[in-house]
Amino acid sequence: MADLDDLRSRWLRALLAARADDSCAISPHRYADDLLRRWQEPQRRYHTVEHLAAVLDRIDVLEEYADDPNAVRLAAWFHDAVYLPERSTNEERSARLAERALPEAGVPSATTAEVARLVRLTVTHDPADDDRDGQVLCDADLAILAAPPSAYAAYTAAVREEYHFVPNEAFREGRSAVLRQLLDLPRLFRTPYGAAEWEATARYNLAAELEMLSP
Repeated sequence: MADLDDLRSRWLRALLAARADDSCAISPHRYADDLLRRWQEPQRRYHTVEHLAAVLDRIDVLEEYADDPNAVRLAAWFHDAVYLPERSTNEERSARLAERALPEAGVPSATTAEVARLVRLTVTHDPADDDRDGQVLCDADLAILAAPPSAYAAYTAAVREEYHFVPNEAFREGRSAVLRQLLDLPRLFRTPYGAAEWEATARYNLAAELEMLSP
């Protein structure tokens, strides 16, 4: 289980670093508690506080490649804050949540806009070549694809549990399409670290999973 107190501390550091000043009357802990409540909703099996903590850990590894690491960290907090497996609008609704909450929490409009843009980018995980913040967030979010075999198997099992309401054949077809889309990307990882450390293993894992799903 992720350390919730540690996550609250990490939220506080990122938010205070992004704030224009300390004049906001609303406690920043209120936002941490709301977000953590969302990340612990019962329909989640993979998109949980453990996933949030893992993405934040990877951003720490990749932060030298970002133009605004704190905006990337805030985007990590919001990128799956709204998550209902049966809906296709989760990223958009998560971005809108950030657009409402961050100004209220004292974050400047430019940073809020960047956070919302980054959240929306996780629909495709295909940042532009000059989008350093987008590359860091997408690499951190996709790093699970390069996990060791047991962790990758746990990830795929958790994804299947989240989509328990989808019949097996429909899930196989949908998941296969997602895997092919990822494999068709010229590069899964855009930061130098991600390309060197994660690309080959991730492609191996994706190809192996796709083969297992093939009829």
